Amino acid sequence: MKLNDKIYDILKWIAMYLLPGLATLYFTLASIWGLPYGEQILGTISALDTFLAVLLGISNTKYSGDGTLLIDTSGSEKDIYRLELNDDFEALKSKKTVVLKTDPNAKLSQE
Repeated sequence: MKLNDKIYDILKWIAMYLLPGLATLYFTLASIWGLPYGEQILGTISALDTFLAVLLGISNTKYSGDGTLLIDTSGSEKDIYRLELNDDFEALKSKKTVVLKTDPNAKLSQE
């Protein structure tokens, strides 16, 4: 499953900030004010947060990026670089971040 950038960023924010903050807030208030099920709610939110983080980690490892920078260092005179994009330039204009993978072992012709 591949998530688009906006959904991934929202879910990542929820996993990194919202759920841990909510769990800490409720557990602390439950301890101070005697609210019910403090440990159970903390455990439930923590389990949900861990599950979400695992799903996001899987999505992140499957993310192919926006392209690949091919690097050929086998030439005696100079290194050759070629950028291969997974989309066109118009699609990249709307992104805040562009992610490139690198292939430092590429064999490119001396053009």
